[in-house]
Amino acid sequence: MDLTLIWKTVLIGVVEGLTEFLPVSSTGHIILAEELLNFQGPPGKVFEIVIQLGAILAVCFLYRRKLWNTATGVLARDQRALRFAAAIVVAFLPAAVVGVAAHKYIKSVLFNPMVVAIALIVGGVAILVIERFAQRPRIKSVDDVDLKTAFLIGLCQCLAMVPGVSRAGATIMGARVFRVDRATAAEFSFFLAIPTMVGASVYDLYKNWSVLSWDHGAVIALGFVVAFVSAAIVVGAFVRFISRHGFAVFAWYRIVVGGLALAFLLLR
Repeated sequence: MDLTLIWKTVLIGVVEGLTEFLPVSSTGHIILAEELLNFQGPPGKVFEIVIQLGAILAVCFLYRRKLWNTATGVLARDQRALRFAAAIVVAFLPAAVVGVAAHKYIKSVLFNPMVVAIALIVGGVAILVIERFAQRPRIKSVDDVDLKTAFLIGLCQCLAMVPGVSRAGATIMGARVFRVDRATAAEFSFFLAIPTMVGASVYDLYKNWSVLSWDHGAVIALGFVVAFVSAAIVVGAFVRFISRHGFAVFAWYRIVVGGLALAFLLLR
């Protein structure tokens, strides 16, 4: 593995880990980063899938106590655990249904840098508007998210199938619209990411099985580790930051990055 491929792999892994759980679109950033770096990863979809799983594993590790308590609580028929688990399942279902139905169209038509650049800008403006007009929160714990609110958040997650929208951004901002406080909205988005991203990864593996390749195993492993570490670092810091400062900085970041990307693509 040559030095150029190593640093490009590390950079892509860092981009995935840092952006997966922020409202800035990890998929959009990966598409733009690969375009700018002329990154030629391993054949098939293995690299992209594995680095996403690295980021998800970081959340599972950081919230392992909550996940364990929920699993044991469900087995013990604990009402609090059952309500939380049901909310995650209900929120997951809309994206599962729409994702399966529209998978081919999304991958073939929408996955391009121009769509990403426009979606970043539009999403940034949407965040500013929601932050400005969000009502006083009524839900301040992930255990208190009711099934109706969970389903509505799940519908919002479907918007993230457009690359550049951001799964985290759609779910967090959707939760804010339905009067969930900032920290709780972020944490619910983290938990919802686990079944959503694992399900999407498994489905991608299934649809691309004939062209998958585990060649360049060192590149794949390096990307996985870098994505895991960077995601583990950013998740806790993100919750603390948005609890104090809100989401405006991410909105302006999206607008600036989207504008620069759009200018680059138009002038190229």
